[in-house]
Amino acid sequence: NEMEVGLEMAFLQNRVGFDLSYYYKTSEDLITPASITAATGYTRQWLNAGEIENKGVELSLYGSPVKTQDFEWRVDVNWGQKKSEVLSLPDGLDNLQLTSLQGGVSINATIGQPYGMIQGSDYVYADNGGKIVNQDTGYYEKTASTSENLGSFQADWKGGINNSLKYKNLSFSFLIDVQKGGNVFSLDTWYGYATGLYDFQAGTNDLGNEKRASLDDGGGVILPGVAPDGSANEVRSRYDYYANGNGYVRAPNAAHVYDASYVKLREVSLAYVFPSHLFEDSFIQALTFTATGRNLWIIDSNMPYSDPEAGLSSGNVQGYQSGAYPSTKDFGFNVKLEF
Repeated sequence: NEMEVGLEMAFLQNRVGFDLSYYYKTSEDLITPASITAATGYTRQWLNAGEIENKGVELSLYGSPVKTQDFEWRVDVNWGQKKSEVLSLPDGLDNLQLTSLQGGVSINATIGQPYGMIQGSDYVYADNGGKIVNQDTGYYEKTASTSENLGSFQADWKGGINNSLKYKNLSFSFLIDVQKGGNVFSLDTWYGYATGLYDFQAGTNDLGNEKRASLDDGGGVILPGVAPDGSANEVRSRYDYYANGNGYVRAPNAAHVYDASYVKLREVSLAYVFPSHLFEDSFIQALTFTATGRNLWIIDSNMPYSDPEAGLSSGNVQGYQSGAYPSTKDFGFNVKLEF
């Protein structure tokens, strides 16, 4: 069931305009595979997964700050915000596990929460909000439960701005994409931090000694956090063997859930339309050459060592990275011939 309203307007002989819309949608009896105990003889069953609400706003703006006979600068801005909420689940369930993934995390539909909640173990926090560090080992304390909500893979909002400049037969444009919010769990850092793979795990500690030296030789690191009483942690953790305090086994899943926000130079394009007089005595009516580059620059990102858009899969398995390859820059050209 869906309702949508919108308004589209243009001004100044179509030099400025906007398109604004709001939608509200509820989806009922969605067919979803759910994990069940293997004691039944099966591991999954298909369920009609209750009711989900989606609502959002989409806005498109355009304008030409400069427009002359030979030159035009046009700006197009798009912005959209979608909010989802699981309203009900079948059979009296409060939570439906959509998929269980390596590393101890799962993707879930939880009543009262956005669709696609990442669940796993979390830090244990002191009354002052600090992350509690075990005063015997120097490692973070983590919850016994692996069903703590660690954020949804749904973004808070997405947007983009495209600038187009045209001078006579030559056109140039560039598109910047932005995403705010959303969360992603990285299995790569989950294991990589435990095996000393990343650059920050080498070098010296606060004492000027090699981090990977034994504690007796002045090695190790002091993890940022607090003692159970809220005072600053001063206990040094080992850094000279597998599964140190940053990686799996020793760290909570929350330590490897990252903000998926980004700013990207998504596309740059340069086009040239050849003058028509060049083809006066031929069958050719028009010829256009375009060169394009995509995914050229991650301008800003909170995701370490990876593209925040990289993912293991789609559908329900979002907000999860495993073996993420470096993102590629793509270049191409197009020749458009009209006759």
